[in-house]
Amino acid sequence: MSINKEIKRITTHTIQKMKENGEKIAMLTAYDYSFAQIFDASGIDIILVGDSASNVMAGHETTLPITLDQMIYHASSVVRGIHRCLVVVDLPFGTYQGNSKEALSSAIRIMKETGAHAVKLEGGEEVLESVHRIISAGVPVMGHLGLTPQSIYKFGTYTVRAKEETEAEKLQRDARLLEEAGCFAIVLEKIPAFLAKSVSESLHIPTIGIGGGRFCDGQVLVMHDMLGITTEFKPRFLRQYLNLHDATKSAVQHYIKDVKNKDFPNDNEQY
Repeated sequence: MSINKEIKRITTHTIQKMKENGEKIAMLTAYDYSFAQIFDASGIDIILVGDSASNVMAGHETTLPITLDQMIYHASSVVRGIHRCLVVVDLPFGTYQGNSKEALSSAIRIMKETGAHAVKLEGGEEVLESVHRIISAGVPVMGHLGLTPQSIYKFGTYTVRAKEETEAEKLQRDARLLEEAGCFAIVLEKIPAFLAKSVSESLHIPTIGIGGGRFCDGQVLVMHDMLGITTEFKPRFLRQYLNLHDATKSAVQHYIKDVKNKDFPNDNEQY
């Protein structure tokens, strides 16, 4: 494991240098102060405050319901917990797609009210005007191509994207357009590994894969999936590093038992 302890603060410039030096970028989602503290102290490069909060924090079926105010709340909590890593915040559905002025307003609210370092938005050519406007105001933007969960009702399925030649060509074109527009990185979600390799090699900016294979310049996972807090979501690309669901359930059951049996608190646990 290579964690550069000399870096006091990871920036978009650091991320670019990591690609140039062949160092893989490690990114995880987080949504609160406590986990942000743990991840930052562990040496994570990027924390994504994902609109996946809609699913894992609020229990919605899709990412669509989460609001800008709610994203700002989660992002503010995360930023207060970090000292070193880069914090990127998702622009939620409906805050950037149709109107580039609204997109800029949304991005500025996130930057001013949370202290985060960049925003992320989904889409290619169709959101370029918003990307240009946000970047021109000095706000770093991370792109997101492939499976774009905010468009789930358009796709109708969470299956692998860009398997067909036409969609693969569009994705490659969109990646170039996002780079030319000034994006500092692009997430590639659930696309064939050979396509992600081709895109990664063709771009100067880093790619971050989630179901994009080993040839991306970095990887991202949702913390609830990686830590085994959620149990029902088990795609091929997920490696579960912990089973926090069962460990937590066991601890809670132990606590309940101790309370019921009058074993907790004991003499040493009272005043």
